[in-house]
Parts: sequence; C-alpha cells; structure tokens
Amino acid sequence: MSSAVTSASKGRFDSDVYAGRLRAAQQAAGRAGLAGLVITPGYDLRYLLGSRAQTFERLTALVLPASGAPTVVVPRLELASLKESAVPELGLAVRDWVDGDDPYRLVADAFTVAAGPPIHTAVTDSMPALHLLPLADVLGAVPILATDVLRRLRMIKDAAEIDALRKAGAAIDRVHARVPEFLVPGRTEADVAADIARAIVDEGHSEVAFIIVGSGPNGADPHHECSDRELAVGDVVVVDIGGPYEPGYNSDSTRTYSIGDPEPEVAQQYSVLQRAQRAAVDAVRPGITAEQVDAVARDVLAAEGLADVFVHRTGHGIGLSVHEEPYIVAGNALPLEVGMAFSVEPGIYFQGRWGARIEDIVVVTPDGAEAVNNRPHELVVVPVG
Repeated sequence: MSSAVTSASKGRFDSDVYAGRLRAAQQAAGRAGLAGLVITPGYDLRYLLGSRAQTFERLTALVLPASGAPTVVVPRLELASLKESAVPELGLAVRDWVDGDDPYRLVADAFTVAAGPPIHTAVTDSMPALHLLPLADVLGAVPILATDVLRRLRMIKDAAEIDALRKAGAAIDRVHARVPEFLVPGRTEADVAADIARAIVDEGHSEVAFIIVGSGPNGADPHHECSDRELAVGDVVVVDIGGPYEPGYNSDSTRTYSIGDPEPEVAQQYSVLQRAQRAAVDAVRPGITAEQVDAVARDVLAAEGLADVFVHRTGHGIGLSVHEEPYIVAGNALPLEVGMAFSVEPGIYFQGRWGARIEDIVVVTPDGAEAVNNRPHELVVVPVG
C-alpha cells in the first residue's frame, strides 16, 4: 500500500504529494511573473498543504514565493491546526503571531527574505476582504487572483487524486445500489433523503455534501433538494447524491428511478437521454474541447426534439470541491488533458411533469475516459405491489 493511501486515513496524502504541489505552484508563479502567492484557508490551501484550517478574523496564510522557502503565518492560538496538515513533515518555516502583532507585515517580510520586494503578488480567490485590504496596504498594491496560476494544477489530477476519486465513486455507487429499497410509495422525499444520508456515511463518506430526491414534477427542477411530497406509483424520481471521501475528494452521481413501469413516452425519451450521456462520455479524449463534449450531448437530444428541455451545462470539474474547473459548457474552448476529472450529466426536464438526469464522473485518459461510476444507466424500475 502506497504512503499516499495510508496517509489518507489522516485526512490527507503523504507529505511528498504536497511537496510536489508546492514546487509546481512556485514554478507556475514564476512563469506568470509573480513574486509569489498568498494562500489563506480554503480548497487551495488544502490542495497545497493538506490543511483544513478555517478562516477567522486572525490571519492564517501560506506565503509561497516564486523562489525561496515557503512560510506559514499563523496565530499562536491556532498552531494546533497545523498538526494534521503536511506542514510539520515538510519542515516549513512557521511564523506565529499574537494579538498586537501585524501578521500582514509578517507576510511581506517572508517575501522579502525569500525573493525580494513582494510586488506582483497573487492571492487565493477565497481570501476574505477582511485580510485582502490590510494585506494590500502593506504590500503597496492590490494583489491579483492566483486562480490562473493554480487552476491547471488543480484541474490535472495526479495519481493519488484519481485513486481517491475512484474510491469516492465506488462508495456512491454502493449507495445508489441501495436507493430502490428506500423508494416506497407513501414515503416522502425527505424520508428517502434521510435514509440516503445515513447510507452515504455508512458507505465510507466522511459527510454528506448534497442530496436531491426529486419525484414526479419535482424532478423537473434540476436543483430541487427534497420535500414532504409523498412518492406515488408511476413517479419518475431523480436522485443526485454525493459527499467527500477521505482525504476529501468528492463523489457526485445521479441516477433516475421509476416507481413501477414507466409510461411509454417516458421510456422513449429517457432512452434518448441515455444515448446522449453515452455519446458525451465516448467523445471524451485528450485534445477535444470542453464545449465540444457539451455539444455532443446536446446534439443527440436536439435531434429528437429535446434541445429545449436540457437547461444546464453538461458537466463540471470535481475534486476537493464538488464544483470546480473544468466546466463542460458551451463557450469553453479549453482542450481536455489527461488527468482532468469532471461530470458528464445531461438531463431532460418537463415542467410540472417529470425530469431525468444521468451523471457519471469521468477522468480523461490517454485514449479516452475512465468512468469512476459504474451503476447501470438504464431507467431503474422499482417494483411495486
């Protein structure tokens, strides 16, 4: 068993994974002509250090110069938050501070020691204004966003991340395998959602990120959650579920169920959706653009007169965050690369009647795509009677 896997039980990968990410981020900052990056708590900090520190009114930040040694600035009373991160194993310099000190000056000083004056600095897009504005005062300029520097690093998943996504996908597949037993006429969507929430944790997730149980007309709302509507024979039910699986990589999978045999029109239109989803997955390969994958799904539906009932993008990236880049949507000319991971989830929605969606997470491989979800794509008929 690899060290990256064994460290997942601690909520993070092994320290060498983070050492590589720090080096890559520094190189990217240098290529962008930046003095470096300032990363406060959030997904970027978790990506770079495995840290789950939270944002408070006191500044915690990773100072990552384009050249030179990284430094972590942290309130003394929050030092314990670093113990579960990779910081101790990496041997990073830690500058702790107490109330009355100026932590923003510590950030500037860390840059000066490592790489000269901290001009052209970039910050994570999750940095609150509470910290951004005083930092800008100390630096003498408003920093730019580090999004463009970090986006490609986070989009291209490494082997440890892909393994984590596979485990998350298998866990949510096990939950979907149990869903039919929950879909009993007379129970409410909320009842079903409560059962699914328990199953998500039982099957290995650390928590529940979201649950959609959209029955009958509620299935026509792509972002419906759950309600007190009672399930009935003949309902088509959209179930979209997911959550983080240690070390924090998310699952996200949708399957659609029919309580009893579906009406012929429902079955026919669902079969078109199934073809659209399959075609989009089959289209994924290095070099094709995100918008081309979206168009493949959309064209299949349009050929059958269903273009107007597909009302959202075909997919979104996934990793430490449920929604991140790349987005599989019209207008995104980004060429796909090996290691990118995202959902392929076309849907059809008939307002006031029913809806359906099929969603898998896929990872781009050298010759196509690997799906981390492997439940059947057919409309799942739940027997009644």
